[in-house]
Amino acid sequence: MSRLITLCLVLCSLAACTGVNPAPGRNGAAADSAIAVGVAYSRGGRGDKSFNDSVGSAVDQAKAQLGVSVKELSPNSAGSDLEEVLRLLAETGHNPVLAVGFFYAQPLTKIAPAFPHTQFVIIDDASVKLPNVTNVVFREEQASYLVGVAAALKSRTGRIGFIGGVQTPPQQKFLAGYAAGARATNPKIQLSSVFMSQPPDFSGFSAPDKAQEAARGMYDGGADVVYHAAGASGIGVFQAAKAAGKWAIGVDVDQRKTVDQGLSQVILTSATKKLDVAVLRVIQEAVRGKTTSGLREFGLKEDGVGYATSGGALTDVEPRLEEIRKKIISGGITVPVVP
Repeated sequence: MSRLITLCLVLCSLAACTGVNPAPGRNGAAADSAIAVGVAYSRGGRGDKSFNDSVGSAVDQAKAQLGVSVKELSPNSAGSDLEEVLRLLAETGHNPVLAVGFFYAQPLTKIAPAFPHTQFVIIDDASVKLPNVTNVVFREEQASYLVGVAAALKSRTGRIGFIGGVQTPPQQKFLAGYAAGARATNPKIQLSSVFMSQPPDFSGFSAPDKAQEAARGMYDGGADVVYHAAGASGIGVFQAAKAAGKWAIGVDVDQRKTVDQGLSQVILTSATKKLDVAVLRVIQEAVRGKTTSGLREFGLKEDGVGYATSGGALTDVEPRLEEIRKKIISGGITVPVVP
């Protein structure tokens, strides 16, 4: 209870200073003062060098470029206070309120109807269909297709692997794209895959030891490239790749730039998911008073996903990857969303 009271006092003080979502002016910007944005991060909050930090980068840009005020909150490690976090942000006049991650889907179905004049934005979920909810989703399968092509081109053994965090529809999109890209490049490629946990157990995103063991088994079985889409568990994949002297593929951000230098050299590429691009665009639209509800998809065409080229490991195959990227954008290649 003391934690709730403290959060309320802090947020109420902030709301008094910033005001509540002013009407937009004629030029599309806020008329008298900037809007107050609320951000409810996924578990772990900022500092994860991946999902949350990418959103945080957009938040920092919005503060610097647009002059908006922002309140950032993170749930507890168990995620038992997701509803509380959303309610606190909405009650104190933050609008829009960003819910970072599909974990917020169920609590959002309770909170959004209680605050009909607040626009909520949920990232990585399309299931919440309410008039004041914007669903931001990514075409993860498109980025995964490209790194699947890269894996097949770089593999010398014809064996590759995939390690997912939790077997959910978004996670299956990673596997579907990766498998399709690899098999289109080499029909004889052999792919091993595993998910660290099954819903409602989400521990697969924070189990680096289990991911390391799974990756070690794949490398021992002949795989020489393993792609992870497992959040913080991915560090275990990189550790296994280093021990085996093989390649790994990162996810969400260019992980070659975020992991310790001792592990960066094993990262062939990363399937990037540009949350910073999507979140900044959503905030820009809110400032202009043009926020819309419903589904917003960010794929290759919208520069919402891609692949990393740092380190130069893809230099010899990059022309091929760029050719395929353009075909996906033009519709010449349709990437599946289920394995």
